[in-house]
Amino acid sequence: MFLKKNKKINRLNKGYTLLELLVALAIIGLLSSIILSSVNMARKKARDARRLSDMKQLQTALELYYSSYGRYPDGDHDGDGGWDTGGDGDFISALSAGGFLPRDILDPSINDIYGNYAYHRYTAGDWGCNASRGAFYVLGVRDMETSGRPYPTSPGFSCPPKRNWQDEYDWVTGSFEQ
Repeated sequence: MFLKKNKKINRLNKGYTLLELLVALAIIGLLSSIILSSVNMARKKARDARRLSDMKQLQTALELYYSSYGRYPDGDHDGDGGWDTGGDGDFISALSAGGFLPRDILDPSINDIYGNYAYHRYTAGDWGCNASRGAFYVLGVRDMETSGRPYPTSPGFSCPPKRNWQDEYDWVTGSFEQ
């Protein structure tokens, strides 16, 4: 009987078994993957919130520009399909230089030379829009990271039946000069 107790004591002093260590490592790995995916989603939501904030700032700056000059700024039409993009945006620089924006605005995660923001000023009547409403601009975000197209808070912009910019951008808005 004395020998059996010693065997139990010796077994308890040896440490963890290989199976116990593997189970512990699996649990740690699972917890860390859950935490990392949560952190990654939080970062995406933060970048989308920044994009929405940037769009509001740009809309306000465009309206201030319009109030001062009676028209919206021209874009750099040699960019992505004639669109002025956030990566090289002349319209953003014009708004900053004119004092309508406190700083140049760039997408928080530019992944190509064109950026993620796009602006285009169209002449009156383009794409079937009512010519009596004058020229107009379209401002959009190509890719919101936390949802598909359309983004839930996107105001959208279209000139039926010819063009709906919501089909091209996750978040889009526009305004006529008249």
